[in-house]
Amino acid sequence: GSLENLLVQGSLVSSYPMKPLEKPMVFEFFCDSAKKLHKAFAGSRSSLASDFPRKKTLSVLITEDHASTRVGIRQILKADFPRLRCGEAFDRATTLALLENRKWDLLILDITLPGRCGMDVLREVKQLRPELPVLIYSAHCEEEFAVHVLRAGAAGFLSKEHAPEKLCQAVQQILRGNTFFSQSLSRRLARIVQPGAAAMPHELLSRREFEVLRLIAAGNAVKQVAAELGVSLGTISTYRARILKKLGLDSTYALIQYALRERLA
Repeated sequence: GSLENLLVQGSLVSSYPMKPLEKPMVFEFFCDSAKKLHKAFAGSRSSLASDFPRKKTLSVLITEDHASTRVGIRQILKADFPRLRCGEAFDRATTLALLENRKWDLLILDITLPGRCGMDVLREVKQLRPELPVLIYSAHCEEEFAVHVLRAGAAGFLSKEHAPEKLCQAVQQILRGNTFFSQSLSRRLARIVQPGAAAMPHELLSRREFEVLRLIAAGNAVKQVAAELGVSLGTISTYRARILKKLGLDSTYALIQYALRERLA
């Protein structure tokens, strides 16, 4: 059958053998969420169907550290959702406070936030409000981050490089209960699960290894990374060694260059 049908059945993911080191995180994600991928893939090619009741108030919390971007997101959504009620947060603390005090239909979250990484905030949000759908809306490359944020519990990922109407389309897909991917990202993820497809080296990293990679690539010393994650220096040094081995690198400088080249930092 077609690639989409195979994804829905889960047969493409499970029908060929893989060695342990050839099991990037995306494979497990597809095994668990192939049906949602199919719906999102199909939906991303269709015209926007505004099936969210227009008489119902849509409550959206926007977590973004740039005020002008928050205003832009609100204006884009307002055109498609007349009864829009927006809350705005610029960091982890304000996000969690607003989540505790009000009920929201959707959280739109940036990855890059002051203080804590948006991925850390995402995990805290899913612990606090596991039922709340989260759309990651970021300037980072979607092909490099999507697998990690989706595994962390996000309902979708959209790059800010896309046209504004794509944001409304993503929101509609998620409000229907689907997972949202852009067309380009859907193709990328579909290629990964094909037999013989090679995953990017950083896609083989564990969640914590990926966090350490990003923190080191951002210019943090081992001591700073340890303090940020609340672990010992020895633990971070061990993670660093594992990362270098998995990426086939031999120095911190090479690691930083890799992260910059792949737009991970």
